[in-house]
Amino acid sequence: MERMHCDGFEGRYEFDPEADIFHGELVLPQDVVTFQGQTLQELRQAMADSVADYLEFKATATAHKAPQTPDPS
Repeated sequence: MERMHCDGFEGRYEFDPEADIFHGELVLPQDVVTFQGQTLQELRQAMADSVADYLEFKATATAHKAPQTPDPS
């Protein structure tokens, strides 16, 4: 799998030749956040959108619990 980064988050992705699409997920300890795109440019934008959506969801869904942050290692 290949890797990309956005706003401190790491994403891993690969190309599915049968579906002709890139798909990936954020590397998080507990949550699963996926993204996909037909080109690398679309994939980068989808990852950025997924990071923003994840942070917004975690902030509003559990006001007393902070969103997970990427492992600094």
